Amino acid sequence: LAGSYICQQAMLAGRIDCYVEYTGTALSAILKQQRSGSRDAVLQQVRADYARKFLLEVFPSLGFDNSFAIAMRGEQARALGVSRLSELGRVSKQLKLGVGYEFLDRIDGYKGLAATYGLQFESAPQVMDLGLIYRALQGRQVDVVAGSNTDGQIEALGLTVLEDDKQFFPPYEAVPIVRTATLERVAGLRGSIQELCGKITVEDMRRMNYAADGQKRDAAAIAREFVTRLDTTRT
Repeated sequence: LAGSYICQQAMLAGRIDCYVEYTGTALSAILKQQRSGSRDAVLQQVRADYARKFLLEVFPSLGFDNSFAIAMRGEQARALGVSRLSELGRVSKQLKLGVGYEFLDRIDGYKGLAATYGLQFESAPQVMDLGLIYRALQGRQVDVVAGSNTDGQIEALGLTVLEDDKQFFPPYEAVPIVRTATLERVAGLRGSIQELCGKITVEDMRRMNYAADGQKRDAAAIAREFVTRLDTTRT
């Protein structure tokens, strides 16, 4: 559905009943608030505000945090001695940045990141479809990209994700959001969703994302395999 805002509007209009959101996106993009406190505090704030303002229930995390990942080619990061974002500022003027469309305008996006870490790149950020940023990085059209922590290409391409050592990005824990009316109407839905909470790791998501995006496998089949593995582990 092309982004959080459209998903949120579809929920409020009753056109969809649930979707997975990230706590940092809910806080900054939907609620228009700044982060204050720990990741648990952010989750509790989002849960309270979504229940009060929208009659939507926010479930506990599925188990992974999908923060923005500022990534470089592994060999270049090692050659420049860069492993943290605070170290990127001293070399950023010789590097080119690639980002998705949304990252430029978000409160938790480029402007805030650049101000926090003193980043000045060789040229203005190259804005492109998220599906193209890793291809551009691999093809040396850019040197740094703003991706997501669960992107399968991170491990597949041997990229280095720079540590957000000043904690600019809020937590982006993946949480199911469900219309309260739907939970009341559909028996067993709450329990089915809760079975997945806390069960999916970042590594799990990277593998599944790479299977879908890199290997072009069917997403439903990938999901079924994962749930089968969970069932096998429980038994």
